[in-house]
Amino acid sequence: MSRRDLLFEIGCEEVPARLIDDAVKQLGDKLSAWLSENRIAHGAVKTYATPRRLAVIINDVEEKQADMEEEVKGPAARIAKTSDGNWSKAAEGFARKNGLTVDQLTLKEVKGETYVFAQVHQPGEATVAQLLKGLPEVINSLHFPKTMRWHDRTRFIRPVRWLVCLFGEEVVPVEWAGLKASNVTRGHRFLGREIALTAPAQYVSALREQFVLVDVEKRQELILSQLRQLEEQQNWVIPVDQGLLQEVTNLVEFPTAFYGTFAEEYLAVPREVLITTMREHQRYFPVEDRSGQLLPFFVAVRNGNERGLATVARGNEKVLRARLADARFFYDEDLKLPIAEANAKLSHIVYQEELGSVGARIDRIGAIAQTLAERNGLSQAEQAKLARAAAICKFDLATQMIGEFPELEGIMGRHYALAQGEDAEVAEAIYEHYLPRFAGDEVPQHQLGGLIGLADKMDAIASSFGIGIQPTGSQDPYGLRRRAAGIVQILLNKAFQSLSLSELISAAVDQLAQAGLLKVERQEVERDLEQFFALRLKAVMQEMGIRYDVIEAVLQADIAYPAFVIRKAQVLMDQLDREAFKLEVEGFTRVANLAAKADGTALSVDLLTEPAEQALYQALTQAKTEWKRAEENNDPAALYHALMTMVPQIHHFFDHVMVMVEDDTIRKNRLALLKDITTMTSAFAAFEQVVFPS
Repeated sequence: MSRRDLLFEIGCEEVPARLIDDAVKQLGDKLSAWLSENRIAHGAVKTYATPRRLAVIINDVEEKQADMEEEVKGPAARIAKTSDGNWSKAAEGFARKNGLTVDQLTLKEVKGETYVFAQVHQPGEATVAQLLKGLPEVINSLHFPKTMRWHDRTRFIRPVRWLVCLFGEEVVPVEWAGLKASNVTRGHRFLGREIALTAPAQYVSALREQFVLVDVEKRQELILSQLRQLEEQQNWVIPVDQGLLQEVTNLVEFPTAFYGTFAEEYLAVPREVLITTMREHQRYFPVEDRSGQLLPFFVAVRNGNERGLATVARGNEKVLRARLADARFFYDEDLKLPIAEANAKLSHIVYQEELGSVGARIDRIGAIAQTLAERNGLSQAEQAKLARAAAICKFDLATQMIGEFPELEGIMGRHYALAQGEDAEVAEAIYEHYLPRFAGDEVPQHQLGGLIGLADKMDAIASSFGIGIQPTGSQDPYGLRRRAAGIVQILLNKAFQSLSLSELISAAVDQLAQAGLLKVERQEVERDLEQFFALRLKAVMQEMGIRYDVIEAVLQADIAYPAFVIRKAQVLMDQLDREAFKLEVEGFTRVANLAAKADGTALSVDLLTEPAEQALYQALTQAKTEWKRAEENNDPAALYHALMTMVPQIHHFFDHVMVMVEDDTIRKNRLALLKDITTMTSAFAAFEQVVFPS
């Protein structure tokens, strides 16, 4: 079959930058999948996007569907044949439905029953005919967080203004939303014009001539190149935030970088405020000198060429000047607000209707952090600093700056605390307790910030669970999964690995119970929280490449110390290639299965009369000694070695001793022995979860 390239473009009003990447990926994936599902072979898929278009070019698309040979199962022979051996009306109908005569039907036996089969040959249709039917379905299958209505109440991410569909040199007149596809696309809104394309291969170059760089990667490379050129020309450093770069790339069709300036007096405002103002309001890149000091310049990217660039720069400077003036005003006014006064305002801000004010929440955070501090041996001086930091950890929520820039929580708290003479460690804790703010973010490096951060995040999670609010599916309006992931990240940090997740949960639920805020039974809340954190820990181990069955095994043991759980999983991963590991797991699993029948009877050494059970008891005693030493050294490899030492005697025991004997006393005593062994093995992992290939 001959092949042609396929171009499909959806031209629309400006699509929000944050939605473009996903939208065009969907288009490429769904169109490629549709071709495959419809037996249309094709080659490489390449997507293109700008604010005004989503497009895909698929190379080497077959001009015709592949023919399909299909064996269709019909009714049973007892129904398809009459008593005299002729074909029944059911058989005739089945043949007719599949475009055959009854003479072309065959009989085959399937699982003891004979059925009628038809060999159906379905010739492939022309690809153009399939595109006319299928492309509207592809468009309709695209989904977006929000859509707009226009035309006859059609929904799409933004109103669609034109369609282009070229199959080789042939225009495929696909119709959708009152539009008919043609070969005419549009250049830059102000600098370009309409273009009549003659083939898909012309698409990128033709649009480039009309001031549209349709290749997202090339557009981003050009922006980076222009930024680096400015750095060399001006002897600057332009720090590039990847999120901002991606957003700017998706805001323009023809990028041209330029720079402007602002008054040096604004450099008195904290750099985070200046950078946030430039980035969030204006999509500007900040400028630094070689030593990392912020300079009174900014770099922006225009959607157009260099014509009138000086005028554009002056206009942007004017807008930024107003933004920075606002930021300077907020900063100066906030500095006049005493911390105590700001803190008092929090008692009048509702955190959640059923959970009281932000001020009440801060009291709970302080109490939880204090409990953790006492259990982890902080000195009196350290506890005093912790109490102060916890008491004022959220005072900046009452400031004007955070009202304008919520993402500066903690950052401004640190600045304002230092400006008002707070201890440097206390000020740092105000900042650090918000960490990590997202996956991969830094974690607190100091005890004060870490303890308050754990208390803050756990209170938010436990209080929501306590009133019956839990994440469901993709819904997580309070960001509880993110907070839980943050707690796990902190507890995996070496400085906080001695902290117990179970104690943290208990301390948080204690405070809620004392305040009378629990609407759900305490045991249920604690159980749900354990399961919730197990899922977060599971995600961490999956990212580390730990096998699914090993993850399940270690998660069914104690998860109080997440770092130790992961180390146990890594120990088991190291065992997988050992031949003896299968025998060890089989032994532990067999013991556990029988131990489940134990009724709580205490083990009596005097009743162990068989040599094999006596030997197993001695192995257990020695293993307990080694286990205790391994626990003291926090060594999971040594813990597993302690369990391994029992394996020969476990198998010897089962070879020579009958556990389920008629003598009730002996049976219960042997089960008690196995129960003691399982108590040790299950503290390490649920070995029955480990899977071996058959």
